[in-house]
Amino acid sequence: MISFVYFDLGGVLVFDLMDLGRWDKFKRHLGVTEAQDIAYDELYDLYEPDMHKGKRDTDTLIPLITERFGIKFPKGYSLLDDIVSNFEKNDAIWPIVKKAQRSCRIGMLTNMYPHMLEKIKSRGLLQDVEWDVIIDSSVVGVQKPETEMFELAEKKTGVDGGEILFVDNSPRNIDKAKEFGWQTFLYSRAKLKESNAALSALFQ
Repeated sequence: MISFVYFDLGGVLVFDLMDLGRWDKFKRHLGVTEAQDIAYDELYDLYEPDMHKGKRDTDTLIPLITERFGIKFPKGYSLLDDIVSNFEKNDAIWPIVKKAQRSCRIGMLTNMYPHMLEKIKSRGLLQDVEWDVIIDSSVVGVQKPETEMFELAEKKTGVDGGEILFVDNSPRNIDKAKEFGWQTFLYSRAKLKESNAALSALFQ
């Protein structure tokens, strides 16, 4: 029985930079060379948890990137805006979201940077759906796959964990949800047609 469905945002509801080589393309767009890839990823990985938890704005990385990699950005440049401008719609997911909503409550469980969700909405990347629960990591101060995130998410549903379906594109997040006894679905952009068909079939 499924009483509640949590959908991930980046990689499920919206295509972000974390699949199909898009992260490397974005780094080239910034001016990061292939020789600088590892160092850039280390810098980003160091500060991303603080961004996810709302402790650091994304644009505070701009001077750090300039200092470390010699990249100069135009006046008024926003790294957050640039990141979100490279996100893409996932039109195929929305009929499934609305189908799920006919039989159960739905929520969004997402790791975001401060103000990122508002920018995603303002770009029209999300369809007009009334969510029962939205948990934005940058607002609540914890992130997937931390235990506290899943404890909070389960509490917000008001149902037993075994009645929650979690749709995410990260195996690490999926594995954590399984520890809570949640039902899970690993969504894959690389196998988009198959993912959508299998996910839709859960709500017959």
